[in-house]
Amino acid sequence: MASVWTGNRGTVRDYPGFNPSADADAIRKAIRGIGTDEKTLIHILTARSHAQRQLIAKEYRAASGKDLKDDLKSDLSGNFEYLMVALVTPPAIFDAKQLKKAMKGSGTNESALIEILTTRSSQQLKEISQAYYTAYKKSLGDDISSETSGDFRKALLTLKDGRRDEGLKVDENLAKKDAQILYEAGEKRWGTDEDKFTEILCLRSFPQLRLTFGEYRNISQKDIEDSIKGELSGHFEDLLLAIVNCVKNTPAFLAENLHKALKGAGTDELTLIRIMVSRSEIDLLDIRAEYKKRYGCSLYSAIQSDTSGDYGTALLKICGEDD
Repeated sequence: MASVWTGNRGTVRDYPGFNPSADADAIRKAIRGIGTDEKTLIHILTARSHAQRQLIAKEYRAASGKDLKDDLKSDLSGNFEYLMVALVTPPAIFDAKQLKKAMKGSGTNESALIEILTTRSSQQLKEISQAYYTAYKKSLGDDISSETSGDFRKALLTLKDGRRDEGLKVDENLAKKDAQILYEAGEKRWGTDEDKFTEILCLRSFPQLRLTFGEYRNISQKDIEDSIKGELSGHFEDLLLAIVNCVKNTPAFLAENLHKALKGAGTDELTLIRIMVSRSEIDLLDIRAEYKKRYGCSLYSAIQSDTSGDYGTALLKICGEDD
């Protein structure tokens, strides 16, 4: 049975001839020796799937009585530590932690909230909410409510419930009706009816929204994103544009986020690690192709010129090859 965290366009797959106890043993030696053997850690952890890494962690605990994640934390440091720990964390827990991180401290990292909540499936969002509650004894909704406000808050709360329709069937009449509602809620009226945008963009299936956006163009002679830019503002605008971009092409949306993370003065390591790890078994091949198409260089070479050491080596292994 395929997990909701795997697709068929990933760079990381189940490792053939997998032997969890041999892997756990090799990792234990790599951590226990004098000085850590990073090469072994990279060699094993970047070449096993999420499911296989969980089995390694289980064997590791059985053999050593210790938690693999804790040992990696105490033995490694910096971005490399963060990446290795991310690899051995179950995906729903990893996302829950990322959401918590995005809301902790003085400012909220809105772009991380937007990226996670717009690119995960309904099933994934339900698992993330459960993992969040288990880890923090507080509901994800409560934290979103206290850290955000207004229409942005409403839309995030609608998304996090994982109620988006995921059927593949589309309804042309509904698309026409929704397009008309969006037109009347925005372009056609004085002031915008934000709730209508939230309801349609956060609950309809992606194929349905593609059809609706086409109808919208027929009615208003405008692309939906131009209307959103003209009618809305702030983080709410950013969120709805992210949904539109995901509907049109999720890998392209994530390629753009990677590009933003890699360009400029410093690298946004959190975003880089989050996308590379969370999409490595879903659609990283497509993200790579979109990256190359949009920016004229491969994702591999962008990572190579922006990262270094064991951290860079491990990211390149996850990336796969140079396009």
